[in-house]
Amino acid sequence: MVLLAAAVCTKSGKALVSRQFVEMTKSRIEGLLAAFPKLMTGGRQHTFVETESVRYVYQPLDRLYMLLITTRASNILEDLETLRLFSRVIPEYCRNMEESEILENSFHLIFAFDEIVALGYRESVNLAQIRTFVEMDSHEEKVYRAVRETQEREARTKMKEKAKELQRKRYEENKRGIKSPGLSGGNSGGFGRSGGFEGFGGGSGGFTPSEPITATTQESRPAPMKASGPNRAMKLGSKAKDVDSFVDQLKSEGERVVSATEPVSKMQPVSTPQVDVEPVHIVMAEDLVVRAGRDGGLQTMEVQGILKLRITDSDHGFIKVQVDNTDTRPIQLQTHPNVDRDLWRSCGQIGMKMSNKPFPPNTDVGVLKWRFQTTDESQVPLSINCWPQENGAGGCDVNIEYTLENTEMELNEVTITIPLASGAPPPVINDCEGEHEYDRAHCSLVWRIPVIDKTAPTAAMDFTARGVPDNFFPVRVSFHSSRIYCNLKVLGVVSTSDGAPVVHSMETHMKTNVYEID
Repeated sequence: MVLLAAAVCTKSGKALVSRQFVEMTKSRIEGLLAAFPKLMTGGRQHTFVETESVRYVYQPLDRLYMLLITTRASNILEDLETLRLFSRVIPEYCRNMEESEILENSFHLIFAFDEIVALGYRESVNLAQIRTFVEMDSHEEKVYRAVRETQEREARTKMKEKAKELQRKRYEENKRGIKSPGLSGGNSGGFGRSGGFEGFGGGSGGFTPSEPITATTQESRPAPMKASGPNRAMKLGSKAKDVDSFVDQLKSEGERVVSATEPVSKMQPVSTPQVDVEPVHIVMAEDLVVRAGRDGGLQTMEVQGILKLRITDSDHGFIKVQVDNTDTRPIQLQTHPNVDRDLWRSCGQIGMKMSNKPFPPNTDVGVLKWRFQTTDESQVPLSINCWPQENGAGGCDVNIEYTLENTEMELNEVTITIPLASGAPPPVINDCEGEHEYDRAHCSLVWRIPVIDKTAPTAAMDFTARGVPDNFFPVRVSFHSSRIYCNLKVLGVVSTSDGAPVVHSMETHMKTNVYEID
């Protein structure tokens, strides 16, 4: 099918949200939408209507329509299936089918539409995947916000306690006949409720900052103010100290805390090195899924990869990308429907099927996908061996080690998480190569290794913890790499007009999606 546009419109043809997937002028799409109500006739029970040039496929949504505009040559069954998916997306972001609700969530709907259709062709996605792609959820941001809010909340509590303590101390001093030097401890002049200096200005009774405060001056001050004054003054002097003490307390409990003075970007793991982006930028990315048994054996391993093009200069839209596949494993490769398959099969080049059409500019276009699936244990990049042994004292002696099976790879920010028995005390670490941390909140032991490569392909950790062997599974692993798993390479980019080389930039990265030892 070739999908020209998708729109949510009223029964009069007014477009509330419209997304075009091929090149169309604004007047053209407005004319097509305006013509749609005129084609509707009473008593029709079809969900589509055709003209000489296009086909309208629609579904009523209360007082609105979910409308798809396709070519007449498209498959009507595929059109209806796509329409059902579009119609299911609307309630995900709109509580009711009202114009105001549609307009309020228009950007979310457009993002979701873009996940369903690319360059006029339906993507193989379901509703759950669309929801995940649009949310773009960040676990690191959630952790940062939670820690920051906890710090601020505890700091405010401590400020109130300090303010009450100061008030109580001043009250006791007044009962004994001792006048307190002032709200700010004598370091600076106190501010009255109206914002001016009270008791310190005007006439011969005033003083300059260089003069000492005498007893007469202190006694001439007004009565102590309400607690609102000390609260404001205490925040100036004790916030940093209180927050620091709370941070130290979090660290002592095994929490990882980044200072609030550091920028947020420092908390986010560096997934790929920064590169200088050229007008033609290529990204090769892979997701890795591994599930293995605790007693050995690989249950499943799957690698899913994609090659994306981003062209920021429209003058470089007419290009071909030369890809070299030297992998001897059975990797499944699939090009985008708009890519010339004959060109790809004959010489491994990626170019547009219609030679007079350029690659779309200023958007990430996935042009090649690949998939590799195996149960061969030797193909796993990193093997984990966790061996818990009951020690007869209500606990286990656990030995866990990793081995880099593919020594050509370099794995960065490796994290191995071992669950512990619920309510168990912190484990006793006997030996560890790398960094370890007890995560009290999730009742687990986290083993971190910054880099695993051929210079240090294996390491082990030995610890003792309460529980039975089943408590220490599943072991979860996460890492990323600047090198992809499959042996695919981009050899170059050339112009389709004269075959001249085109300057391009390249970015490759691989990360784990699921990596578990059950």
